Amino acid sequence: MKKELHIFFTCLMFYTRIPCPKNITHHPDYLNKATRYFPLIGWIVGSISFLAFYLFSLFLSTETAVIIAIIASILTTGAFHEDGFADVCDGFGGGWTKEKILTIMKDSAIGAYGAIGLVLLFLLKFKLLSESISLFKTDNTIALFQVFLLFVSAHALSRLAAISIIFTHEYSRDDASSKSKPIAKNHSWKEISGSFFFGLIPLFVFSYFQHTFLFALLPVFIMRYFLARYFKKWIDGYTGDCLGATQQVCEVIYYLSILLIWKFI
Repeated sequence: MKKELHIFFTCLMFYTRIPCPKNITHHPDYLNKATRYFPLIGWIVGSISFLAFYLFSLFLSTETAVIIAIIASILTTGAFHEDGFADVCDGFGGGWTKEKILTIMKDSAIGAYGAIGLVLLFLLKFKLLSESISLFKTDNTIALFQVFLLFVSAHALSRLAAISIIFTHEYSRDDASSKSKPIAKNHSWKEISGSFFFGLIPLFVFSYFQHTFLFALLPVFIMRYFLARYFKKWIDGYTGDCLGATQQVCEVIYYLSILLIWKFI
């Protein structure tokens, strides 16, 4: 149990800005094993984001509360995944060879593709999340709990989609230039089962209220498949930035899926 707690706190420290015990470090072995808890981090980030939404929705409009909820999630993770998304937009938008793409993604400066991509990403996330929340009447406890599950399941499932890429694809870089490389070395059934358990549980609970929400799995993992295939085609695998981009895109796809399921199924 003590070792598992150490692994969990390693994951928490690596993927968020939440303070952890002082004895926790970026030990490669623990980082590799921490992948099993990556979707669980989605529970935490989603809960913080929902809490921010709920508190500010008490005296502000839903749209304003959604913006604050998005800000809360960004502050919690330190824009870890958003930064990866911007780097992927710049790298794949401006590079035409593996070497050029990787070089651009490694550059800390944000380019036109990254800036445009982030603007469109946040607009989509704001609009889709606002419309998804509007499906529920948040004036009662059950509906409010469903909104909570919407936040948590989106963050958990999108992180599962991202981390599952390391189970099926190879790491792209040949050097140690990325801080994400330790998680790419190897994985066991514990990492795979842990990731899927924590990634799927919130959606399963959410689907208790409307079983058709389970269909959201299909578009999320279809997007995951095409993103992984695209990364493989251009850079022979993935990088940490690719995982961050996958998480962000799959989160947006999830909100879109919930909306379409509600309206048409």
